[in-house]
Amino acid sequence: MSAIHLSSLSRRGGDDDAFPFTVPAIRSLDRLQLNASVTFFVGENGSGKSTLLEGIAAAARLPAIGSADLPRDETLAAQRRLGAALRLSWSKKATRGFFLRAEDFFGFTKRLARERAELLIEMKEVTAQYRAQDRSKYAEGLAQGPLAGSLAAMEQRYGADLDANSHGQSFLKLFQSRFVPGGLYLLDEPEAPLSPQSQLALLAMIGDMLSQNAQFIIATHSPMLLAFPDAQIYSFDKTPVAVVAYEELDHVRLTRDFLNAPERYLNQIFDKKTPSPQRGEGARG
Repeated sequence: MSAIHLSSLSRRGGDDDAFPFTVPAIRSLDRLQLNASVTFFVGENGSGKSTLLEGIAAAARLPAIGSADLPRDETLAAQRRLGAALRLSWSKKATRGFFLRAEDFFGFTKRLARERAELLIEMKEVTAQYRAQDRSKYAEGLAQGPLAGSLAAMEQRYGADLDANSHGQSFLKLFQSRFVPGGLYLLDEPEAPLSPQSQLALLAMIGDMLSQNAQFIIATHSPMLLAFPDAQIYSFDKTPVAVVAYEELDHVRLTRDFLNAPERYLNQIFDKKTPSPQRGEGARG
């Protein structure tokens, strides 16, 4: 059974003279109703969709998957100001979930690798110390226990090395390990490292999690993700932000038209009169 934990959000203040309150979608924001378990924010780059998602994450105090946590991420100072100006209305407060920017994923894998390496080094140091002191194996095992437990938990959740997989595989593996029932998940352009096949796999994961009372708010450009059944789609290309039907989205129309007749677009982009490298100026026929 699907659920809606975060039912609406509204803006209750903010400095209109500084970013992000100068962004038209943010400046005109009054109230957004979240009437579906999957809500999409769509719009051109700079439209404010990711900025609002980051503000919601800050207001909800969700943990971030990245190289730094939300309260300490220097790149999100403006978004934290936005979060402070948002009022979130809950039907049931979500205590699980996370916020993820696709661009932060690689920082997260580096963070995991660093923490794993530090655990391994600490374990070696404990072994060397206890053997130098001629301590018993039992005493050494007791000292190693918490470190070994932390390492085992990390590897059980993420594997020994996320970097050993392709970017798309690692991304999906992360979702598999971190999605839990009853969570609120804010995803910013999760399609970035995913092939079309992997985007279908993500859609399947989201569907599975909805049956376990999860809720998703996703900022995306992907027509494939936007096609999720019964999703609510807010367009940030409109001011104020408004609900738009899937078939009315420019992203969908343009992608469909291009796939149906790519040569029509390519002929406009690449003027046929432009000399090719093989038959450029001075070339002999």
